[in-house]
Amino acid sequence: MTTSPKRLAILAGGGPAPGINSVIVAAAIRAQAAGIEVLGIQDGFKWLMKGDINHAKELHIEDISRRHYRGGSFLGIARDNPTKDPKAMENAVNALLRLNVGQLITIGGDDTAFSSMSLAEASKGRIHVVHVPKTIDNDLDLPHGIPTFGYNTARHVGVEIVKNLMVDAQTTSRWYFVVAMGRKAGHLALGIGKAVAATTVIIPEEFPEETIRLKHLVDILAGAILKRQSYGRQDGVAVLAEGLVEHLEPAELDKLENVERDDHGHIRIAEVDFGRMLKQAVVKRLAEFKLKTTIVEKNVGYELRCADPISYDMEYARDLGYYAAKFLVDGGTGAMVSIQNGRFVPLYFADILDPKTKKTRVRMVDVKSEGYAIARQYMLRLNKADFEDGQKLASLATTCKISLDEFRAQFYYLIEQDAILDLDDDSHVGREAVRPH
Repeated sequence: MTTSPKRLAILAGGGPAPGINSVIVAAAIRAQAAGIEVLGIQDGFKWLMKGDINHAKELHIEDISRRHYRGGSFLGIARDNPTKDPKAMENAVNALLRLNVGQLITIGGDDTAFSSMSLAEASKGRIHVVHVPKTIDNDLDLPHGIPTFGYNTARHVGVEIVKNLMVDAQTTSRWYFVVAMGRKAGHLALGIGKAVAATTVIIPEEFPEETIRLKHLVDILAGAILKRQSYGRQDGVAVLAEGLVEHLEPAELDKLENVERDDHGHIRIAEVDFGRMLKQAVVKRLAEFKLKTTIVEKNVGYELRCADPISYDMEYARDLGYYAAKFLVDGGTGAMVSIQNGRFVPLYFADILDPKTKKTRVRMVDVKSEGYAIARQYMLRLNKADFEDGQKLASLATTCKISLDEFRAQFYYLIEQDAILDLDDDSHVGREAVRPH
């Protein structure tokens, strides 16, 4: 008696990112070239963890070969988490086995990577698994300088949006608070803000303490607005990483009504009106000095996730899809794929697991890097020189209509906090360049 060859299945979990279709198509073509039948699993783990096998379809080259340059995912996507319930994981494994699947490619972020790793263990070797790292947040545990696919497209589209807002801000003499996606790390906010030369950028990594006081964020923003006004400018754009929300003091989070969480226990940050909260708090802070400014909050995230991938991500994602399929065809399992120095390198789950969280590690922005230091030099914020130069300090205090000592008492703590980052404060390129404009 002979049995039919095992199939290879592909699914996508988490949130959308440009390039998912490129991975699916390239992986399916590579597997079929090796004589393996390929199934596309609809909506991530959603149906598998219910034991439902009616949401799988065969992927034929003639039907999918030109879908790689479009955004979204033609297999859908979902955040359903099979690791929360042993029965759900058992259902997922059994559903795949009933579909005669012996190899699985998962596409997603750190949560999907953990689900993939857990499924590989639960299958006891019957299903070989490989994970393709995907997130516009750029926060998966890859070596420094290697992006996650989708990030560069998201940054590119985000830059185009913020560029227009910067022109609008200058034209209408207002400020924009742009909240960029990034559940934990500030890569996307910093990448957009640095490329477009936004007035300032705030990311969670610049705060070494466990929690962030809302007042600290408010004073950074108010300080930037006051400094800008001291130069005779009423406009600006601040880009804020949405991950700041998760670091707010618990008392501040308690003020947010009906905070939703996803299946992985994370706050649905996109549903939190963080921009409006900051806007209201900054307006109130400026009112203490009898100052008014128009502030508009803008969330940037959903517009980026399903954009058509730029050529970089299109090629990069196709390479990852090819290597993921090849890794399985060659008998590999239990790894996340990466391309380093032009070569395929598997990152095995056992090596990238965080011993504390039992999940894949999260890559944060390195605030000690030269890249971050350069970004800070071009931001407009209160800095040490503002307090050491009597003329600058007098200009700021006059703008607030308070004494020099009072201004120092209210805002100097921001400089003391920055000192923890050991930022070079000798070259104020962007800060001083804005004065004559």
